[in-house]
Parts: sequence; C-alpha cells; structure tokens
Amino acid sequence: MTLDAKVLTVSTSVSRGTRRDRSGDELAGSLSGHGYRVVERRVVPDGVGAVAAALTELSSSFVGLLVTTGGTGFSPTDLTPEATRSVIEREAPGLAEAMRAVNPLGRLSRGVAGVVGRCLVLNVPGSPKGAIESLEAIVDVLPHALELLAGGAPH
Repeated sequence: MTLDAKVLTVSTSVSRGTRRDRSGDELAGSLSGHGYRVVERRVVPDGVGAVAAALTELSSSFVGLLVTTGGTGFSPTDLTPEATRSVIEREAPGLAEAMRAVNPLGRLSRGVAGVVGRCLVLNVPGSPKGAIESLEAIVDVLPHALELLAGGAPH
C-alpha cells in the first residue's frame, strides 16, 4: 500500500513570506523518512475560513494522511482545531491524546485528529520540535488507520 501524505502549514507570517516554513519542512522530511510520499504542501494564513477551505480542498477525494502544522495553541488567532472540526466527519481522540501526552508542553496543544472521507487529518503544533514529537508519537499506528480508511478489512 502506498502511503500518501499532504502537509498544510497554518501561519500568517509564513504565508506572507516573512518567516520560513520550518515545521512544514521538518514534517515533510519525517513523513518521507517513514515511507510516505508527500504529494502536496500548502501554506495558508491563520483563521477558520482559510484553514477550513484548504482542508476541504486538500481532503477531497484524497486517500491518505493530511497533517496540519500551526494554529493549535492559545493565541487568539490559533483556530486550526475549530476549522478542522468544521470539516471532519468523525474525531479520532486517541490520536490527539497520544500526541499531547508525548511532551509536558503538549498539554497546551488544542489540536484534534479526525476523518473526512478516506482522509485522516492530524493537527500538530507549529514548532518544528512539537510537530515532529507529535507525529512520532503516533506514526506506528498510522499505516493501519490509513489501510482501514482505504477500505481494508478490519481485524
């Protein structure tokens, strides 16, 4: 089974070109290292509308993993979880809980995980370290989840 992934960076400063997309770069590299083919990367500014529109477009007819980075904290502009909840059909709370548990600062992440169609959406923090730690916390179970979403037989 080919594992396809997309990375969506949520950052107003990156979208304006005033900051480098370090977390998106790190995630794409880590996913590739775990055997995923990163088929698309995109950057959008913070905000429910921009993020929800990008999630809807990126997940449409996509079978695979869609990881967002950024917008999961307590800043007034951190609205990625709200945008994600407006798009996903079912939450996957165990994945979000496992990502939060990997680091004491993870308790400050409001990121969610869930399914839209046959696409698994994960929100990870915008810091490169937090993004990678979160992904590493669950990367072992992702192939099975994606296989099930793609129509594989349950156990």
